[in-house]
Amino acid sequence: MAKCYASILETIGNTPVVRINRLAPPGVNLYVKIEAFDPLASVKDRLAIAVIEAGEKDGTLKPGQTVVEATSGNTGIGLAMVCAAKGYPLVLTMAEPFSVERRKLMRFLGAKVIVTPAAERAVGMVKKMEELAAKHGWFMTRQFENEANPDYHSRTTAREILEDFAGEPLDYWVTGYGTGGTLKGVARVLRKESPKTRIIVCEPTDAPLLGSKIEQPRKPDGTPAAPHPSFKPHPMQGWTPDFIPKLTGDAVDAQAMDRLLHVAGPDAIRCSKDLAAKEGIFVGITSGATFAGALKIAAEAHKGANILAMLPDTGERYLSTPLFADVPADMTEEELKISRSTPGGQLKA
Repeated sequence: MAKCYASILETIGNTPVVRINRLAPPGVNLYVKIEAFDPLASVKDRLAIAVIEAGEKDGTLKPGQTVVEATSGNTGIGLAMVCAAKGYPLVLTMAEPFSVERRKLMRFLGAKVIVTPAAERAVGMVKKMEELAAKHGWFMTRQFENEANPDYHSRTTAREILEDFAGEPLDYWVTGYGTGGTLKGVARVLRKESPKTRIIVCEPTDAPLLGSKIEQPRKPDGTPAAPHPSFKPHPMQGWTPDFIPKLTGDAVDAQAMDRLLHVAGPDAIRCSKDLAAKEGIFVGITSGATFAGALKIAAEAHKGANILAMLPDTGERYLSTPLFADVPADMTEEELKISRSTPGGQLKA
């Protein structure tokens, strides 16, 4: 055996960079970093261990203290894994529209999930988290403001990318923003150590928060004071909440973005399906959205350009969403025809 791990937490990170072969336009080198290879299948596993271990280190998280966070799903699932491994009780607040399988996964991992009204969106679930923490003395991980989030990406994700492209120019790095942790943490390292890399940030066409140039109202602690006026519902769960997170705002203020792209929901869904059917890469709608942005860059990039897109999570988080709306559970007519081509194993009509 090459290596035995002391716990599941040691398997976070070191996710693979994979070349795109059938979907990439000719003349460019298009790669994806597949965060579904993290133990709970999303990039938020990195965030989860970062904020918990930071709280342990500075003493703000006490032994046995309940942890509370607001989540669209992936952060909650990552936190549920980390808290299960370390022995912390976990309570998560989650707005009603997010996929049911995410709630079930968090509960399966031992967390309590408090569902908040759909009309209150992400800001509402954050407010509920703050109420619960104040009432019960629980530890808030504060994923949207906690500097441990981007710091971990600077130490791990960014270093992995630089190592994977050692000796090769990385011309474009394409990402969404979500909490802003990946963007802020990786971008500042690329700016310093790979200054020729152009950083491309994507957001939904229906929720152009950064593109609007409208400032996000914030409380003194950086949390959102109100939803952003440019937000409209979109299918990319967790890719863009209904506010600009402080960490994302920090990255924008630091000029960590060379170009902003807008991606429509149908394009994100199509690209997720294409990655599965034509590359064998099973990822969610947010990954499809980032990949759609990368394809736009690839279409105009110079010959021989190296492009890397972040793929945040697995497709299994989206079984109850529009991504699988046209995937039948029963056999199709074509499948029935194949079945009937031989006499055995026939289902009763």
